[in-house]
Parts: sequence; structure tokens; C-alpha cells
Amino acid sequence: MDSLIEGFRKALILIAGLDPELLGIIFLSLKVSGLALVISTFAGLPAGALIGFKKFPGRGFIISLFNTFMGLPPVVVGLFVYLFLSRSGPLGFLGLLYTPSAMVIAQIILALPIITALSHAAIIKIDPIVKQAAFTLGATPLQASIAVVKEARYGIMSAVIAGFGRVMAEVGAILIVGGNIANYTRVMTTTIALETDKGNFELALALGIILLIISFAINIGLYFIQKRGLLQTGN
Repeated sequence: MDSLIEGFRKALILIAGLDPELLGIIFLSLKVSGLALVISTFAGLPAGALIGFKKFPGRGFIISLFNTFMGLPPVVVGLFVYLFLSRSGPLGFLGLLYTPSAMVIAQIILALPIITALSHAAIIKIDPIVKQAAFTLGATPLQASIAVVKEARYGIMSAVIAGFGRVMAEVGAILIVGGNIANYTRVMTTTIALETDKGNFELALALGIILLIISFAINIGLYFIQKRGLLQTGN
């Protein structure tokens, strides 16, 4: 018990003292996950909207595929990305393996299905009357679609936050493709795993506390977004 209390005390000292190593790991984590989220959002939202608005052959299969990929095992994603980026792989000439770029690619693959599927779900839940009213007022098909997306904005924001939560908490895929290299590809989750194995609980606890704070903030943000959406729907 005393060792646990001492570990927490040292962890809080690291956080309060803005330890350079700690900050470097946190900033790299936010940089990698943030970039992956931005790319996933810019690709996932149009894809979700397209699937929601257009009817085409194979649409049901694509929806089922995205829903299935929402639960992709991170280690499997890491394995496939590793095989593609390794020297003997089809993209080995790019030299991306064991770099932050490889980590971003892995996290995009994990976040994209979540954002696409949840955005699609948010869009199709909007009452068709919204689109019909837009057409009645003389809107073009594009303008009518934008009106529907605006109505679904809270659900879409929830999708983006869910995607961010997925990539921030991920460890398996980025450990495989990033290599957990100190001062280069070592992020919060992989550092926690490594430092725990080494018995360096101070740094692991400090990063764990930061990660919990970020996760808590994400969930609080998601709660208020959903609550605001429900209130507006009620009005």
C-alpha cells in the first residue's frame, strides 16, 4: 500500500513539474491521434453522408462492412499495416515502418469505420420531412443534403469524439507498426505498457492519470453534446 501511495506521489510530482519526457510523450500522442482523427473525419463524414443519401447496388453490404469494421482488433490492423509497410511488402519502398506516419495510418484504419458508420446512423435518423421542406423552399439537392447534415450535427460530433476515444486508447496496432522507439514513436499507451513491465510505475501512473483525464474529458464532451442534441430535438 505504501509503495502504491509513493508511486502516485511521484507521478503527481512528474505532472506538476511538467517533466520534459512526460510532455514529449503526451504531445506526440496528441499529434499522432489528432492527425489520424482529422484525416478520418474528412474521409468518414462524406462517406457516411454518401451512404445515407444515395441508394446504389451493394449499399447494404457496404453499411454492414463499416459496422463490422467498427470492432476491428487493433493487433490485426497493426499486423496488416506492418506487412504492407515492411521491406518485403508492397509499400515497403516508402520507408514508413517504425515511424509516426505508420502509426497515423493504423489509427486511421481504426477510426474511419467508426466515424463513417456513426455519421451514417446519425444522418438516416433525421426525419425525411427536413429534406422535403428544403426542396419545398427551392433548395438544390446539395443544399437539401447540407440541411440534413446540419440537423444531424450532434450525432456526427458524437461520431468524431468516439473516433478520437478509439485512437487515443489504442496500443496494439501502434506498438506493432511504431516500434515504441524512445523520443520518436513512443506514445502514452505504449509507454504505460513498457514502463509497467520495467517496474517504473511513476511514469506509467503519470501517463495513466493524463490518459484518464483525456478520456474523462472526451466522455463529458460526448455527454453534453448528446444532451444538447436531445434538448434541441425536444424543442
